[in-house]
Amino acid sequence: MGRRIRAYRKLKGYTQQELADRTGISLAVLGAVERGNRCLEDQILDKIAIVLEVGVKELTDSSSI
Repeated sequence: MGRRIRAYRKLKGYTQQELADRTGISLAVLGAVERGNRCLEDQILDKIAIVLEVGVKELTDSSSI
């Protein structure tokens, strides 16, 4: 999931800091998620999907991107 979040973030042109700010999570947490070292709560995953303008399925489905 972290790789997909990173890929969609980059497609939108956001830095990690910008995505963290827009979703209300810390930069450290976002970095850990993108590296695959941390899982997300559903409500945070929902916020990320909204900001990135994708469905949660696109972030969690291994066949996406």
